[in-house]
Amino acid sequence: MPAITLPDGSVRAFDGPVTGAEVAAAIGPGLAKAALAMAVDGKLVDLATRLESDASLRFITRRDPEALELIRHDTAHVLAEAVQALYPGTQVTIGPSIENGFYYDFARNEPFTPEDFAAIEAKMREIIARNAPFARQVVSREDAIALFRCKGEAYKVELIESLGADQEISLYSQGDWIDLCRGPHMRGTGDIGTAFKLQKVAGAYWRGDHRNAMLSRIYGTAWRDQKELDAYLLQIEEAEKRDHRRIGKEMGLFHLQEEAVGSVFWHPKGWMLYRTVEAYMRRRLDATDYQEVKTPQLVDRKLWEESGHWEKFREHMFTARVEDEDERDRVLALKPMNCPCHVQIFNQGLRSYRELPLRMAEFGACHRYEPSGALHGIMRVRAFTQDDAHIFCTEAQIADETVRFVALLSSIYRDFGFADFRVKFSDRPAKRAGTDATWDQAEGALKEACRIAGVDYTLNPGEGAFYGPKLEFVLRDAIGRDWQCGTLQVDFVLPERLDAEYTAEDGVRRRPVMLHRAILGSFERFLGILIEEHAGRFPLWLAPVQVVVATIVDDAAPFAMEAAAALRAAGIRVALDIRNEKINRKVPEHIDQRVPVLAVVGRREAEERSLVLRRLPGREQETLPLAEAVALLVSEGTAPDLQVAERPQSVA
Repeated sequence: MPAITLPDGSVRAFDGPVTGAEVAAAIGPGLAKAALAMAVDGKLVDLATRLESDASLRFITRRDPEALELIRHDTAHVLAEAVQALYPGTQVTIGPSIENGFYYDFARNEPFTPEDFAAIEAKMREIIARNAPFARQVVSREDAIALFRCKGEAYKVELIESLGADQEISLYSQGDWIDLCRGPHMRGTGDIGTAFKLQKVAGAYWRGDHRNAMLSRIYGTAWRDQKELDAYLLQIEEAEKRDHRRIGKEMGLFHLQEEAVGSVFWHPKGWMLYRTVEAYMRRRLDATDYQEVKTPQLVDRKLWEESGHWEKFREHMFTARVEDEDERDRVLALKPMNCPCHVQIFNQGLRSYRELPLRMAEFGACHRYEPSGALHGIMRVRAFTQDDAHIFCTEAQIADETVRFVALLSSIYRDFGFADFRVKFSDRPAKRAGTDATWDQAEGALKEACRIAGVDYTLNPGEGAFYGPKLEFVLRDAIGRDWQCGTLQVDFVLPERLDAEYTAEDGVRRRPVMLHRAILGSFERFLGILIEEHAGRFPLWLAPVQVVVATIVDDAAPFAMEAAAALRAAGIRVALDIRNEKINRKVPEHIDQRVPVLAVVGRREAEERSLVLRRLPGREQETLPLAEAVALLVSEGTAPDLQVAERPQSVA
């Protein structure tokens, strides 16, 4: 007689095995209508699942976070059925839900195109309107193989044959259509609703291997209702307008090309933006007692083996084999991260507890092999610079250092225009270094540090680094997208593996704790985020070109050059436009270039030694004497950390 415990603590007892749908009906008709699936002892399952013993149960309705993944998973199944109905002979492969949507990979001689979407979506709506129930059945490996072989589904057969012998094989049907699937699903296709849209087609290798057949992948998005769908599509439209690749090209900030895949060619204006951010970060680090270092690019394989990165990270490392003068072959690796090199600096000489915490920072150039299909503008590259730092401290200092770091990170994010961020706590991954006791110690220390620092977090299970748990700081941008940038990781493992020591107050040699931390993550990615956050229209202190001095008439050119020189001498990044063009033609060009301020000089301004300041893209303007205009622009263009009304630069 199962006793079912509900979220409010109440218990429902039943005479025998009972399904989730029956429990919902026993509670009330409203819940029976609203429930889509259920979590049994924390595991998401179908409502048709039979409960044969005591369990805790939570029903999933359309408003619950889990509903979105269910909707998207079910929509992928409906997409596959619609495609096979419209295009006989097409084989289905895999179709998972993903962030904001779903996709399904199809094997077909002729790839799909966006022109096919209207017919596919219409067929999907027909299937949804039929509201065919999702029905699960568990079958033997042999029966599953025979079923899909008979249907001509070679890819499904291969998937089944690759499953472990101990894995249960389940199939889901929706009417006459059937698919291999672990589930769970909602009650029927009608639960999906109509708030979905097919978005794009892409090529995808079977199982992600370029040696395998190329499949045709259809991406889509699905939401609870039309309002959510419309909001998402509007966000996508806005994101396309803000795409850093397009804006970077229009502004002449950078480019990428095949001869250096995954590496950025920074143009003068883009490099000025980079240098401005780097200078700001260096000032903030100097003010908070970080010591900047520089470590080698090429490091012998031996160090990476000792650190554990060779085993865990080898496939992402670029290597070079060289023959030394002693005729020994050596394998060198371009560093994918900076931490083992920072330990080498720490290990030069015996450290004292009086030196701790030691905050070691580096704008470290790193290289990681990313598959070409994963590269994305300057946000996902192979060559990048981390704003990296490692804090060597005692276990007792972890909490204080966490407080300091969160305060510094929060202040920096605000200066760049990000007021909203959240924190994820990523605990031990399946593949990791160190003992369970070490991980218990590290996770406990980081959780206690969060408590003291007042950091609220959500759990991100199994996503820690291989050497320790971490906090992930996720920014939210102007159009509601999330970006994971900063991290703080607690590491008891690497100091042990690389034999880092300090002399404690009692004279005993002990291992330091190593806090790996980054704020921007990488300069390239963060600059891409900044470009999209501001749509290229940076605040004055960040703009690569802050002011353009433009003439209305040729007679004003000498004073325009003098004004530009005065602005440049005051530290303003200025460009001069004295072309023989009408001002009405110059203005749109500088608006397109996202210049923040246009300083206009005509005959009268030249005579009166004044500037007409126009804030682009707006029309408002003011006329000021040259000296006042320079002073005003210097004030407005000063980086936040250099403003006269200084804020505290360090955290006690």
